[in-house]
Amino acid sequence: MGKVIAIANQKGGVGKTTTAVNLATYLATLERLTLLIDIDPQSNATSSLGVEPEYEKTIYEVLLGKIRPEDAIVTFSDPYLKYLELIPAKIELVGSEYELIEFQGRERILAKAIERLKSKYDYILIDCPPSLGLLTLNALTAADSVLIPVQCEFLPLEGLGQLLNTIKIVKERLNPKLDIEGVLLTMYDGRLRLSNEVADEIKRYFKDRVFEVRIPRNVKLSEAPSHGKPILLYDAKSPGAIAYAKVAEELIQRNEKVNKSNRYEQATIGERS
Repeated sequence: MGKVIAIANQKGGVGKTTTAVNLATYLATLERLTLLIDIDPQSNATSSLGVEPEYEKTIYEVLLGKIRPEDAIVTFSDPYLKYLELIPAKIELVGSEYELIEFQGRERILAKAIERLKSKYDYILIDCPPSLGLLTLNALTAADSVLIPVQCEFLPLEGLGQLLNTIKIVKERLNPKLDIEGVLLTMYDGRLRLSNEVADEIKRYFKDRVFEVRIPRNVKLSEAPSHGKPILLYDAKSPGAIAYAKVAEELIQRNEKVNKSNRYEQATIGERS
């Protein structure tokens, strides 16, 4: 059963989509079958992978119940992306929150849509909009955990409390299993005092939930989306590429550790009974 991870932060420009695209890519290179779902109306994750979605085969049609989620899946011919698949987005998602408002159980539409896909994948990543509206709410309700990219500056840190409050409300009312996968520090520059102060503050609050890897400021990471490529295919030797490769490894290690622990507990229970 695949793990569903929402990548969310209502503050724009913190590396949310960059993280979604490149983490999904590197999970795929590690032979984890990965599905990336773009539910951001800006559809930056879609374009960052060089995809021009078919007009009636996107997450928009899936949410409105016009097509099955498997009908919207895009695959890639590049051998490095063999284990990666995508459900693209398009600009029409802008109005979807108003269209979905009349739907019964509107917060659970995405969860129901991807439930039938979970057994196929190792990981399902959801790139959320930079807001806390109905689309993000759907992602949080569908997810097992939330990965929060945080830019190493003061203002992104200031807005983190609102997201954490939303996560708390979703956990209490809609999705009791929702957990924080981790906090990923982005645009980190170790030469700057502010970067280190923000990193220390995040570490003090979230402790071991902060990823050990920090994503550096890197021009190549900013350039890659304009070429319709993940950083792996644009410049695999850049500092940003190396960092995201390590984040993927760290994410897998964390989850395998949990899975091993669960298997051990189940085996122990079996022996006792």
